[in-house]
Amino acid sequence: MIRRRSQVASVAALALAVTVALGACGGDSTTSIGGAVSRIPAVSASPTSPGSGTPSTPVGPTSGWGPDMWSVHSGSNMMGGDGSSWGPGMMGNWWLAGTGTRVHTLGQARQWATAFADRLGLRVGEVMQFSRNFYAELQDTDGHPATEVLVNPADGAVQIEYGPAMMWNTDYGMHYGSDRTARISAAQAQGIARQWLRDHGGTLSAGEAESYPGYYTLHTMQSGKITGMLSVNSSTGQVWYHTWHGTYIATSQQ
Repeated sequence: MIRRRSQVASVAALALAVTVALGACGGDSTTSIGGAVSRIPAVSASPTSPGSGTPSTPVGPTSGWGPDMWSVHSGSNMMGGDGSSWGPGMMGNWWLAGTGTRVHTLGQARQWATAFADRLGLRVGEVMQFSRNFYAELQDTDGHPATEVLVNPADGAVQIEYGPAMMWNTDYGMHYGSDRTARISAAQAQGIARQWLRDHGGTLSAGEAESYPGYYTLHTMQSGKITGMLSVNSSTGQVWYHTWHGTYIATSQQ
């Protein structure tokens, strides 16, 4: 119980850090997805069309503060101090410092993700390589999706993925302990994702919805090939497109 309270405190601090970081990018905007209306951070980049892998009106933060910081400011803490990304003092159990050695392969990324997962009593499932980062799915001991993390290719640092994993996850995010009753089924989430992609004028389709605590994550596809990901909130139906990955390269299963 003490460890759980410590983790919750760490998440609250993390959420504050993200709020400060997003605030530096500009104002906020309103979106309505599946009937839900919420305030979201304004984007800070100029995305392209859905056909090229990024929607014309993305929801949530873009690469303007996350991956770009990795590629330009690797080795310095966003909030000041040493380390990569945000920093161990702010993240606690939600961040693992890198060694400064570049991560080149999916196998190396899996090793880093495993070191992080071990601290939470989780294991690594799917690992994906993008042009800006490595992505890893973390599972519980029963093989159910628990949360999502990013591995910094510049130095191996691992962190809870920003976006849905941080803001919507009811077990490992800032809303830990909140109601995790799914009002939207996996099939409905896939339908919402498909409609959202159509509404944004692209040619992408949505893959199967994978259920995380509080939300679903789906691959976006074009001609049967993965292009990226998006998530659907399992309570509100809000869509959050993962604009921070860059170009998809490869996938490694368990």
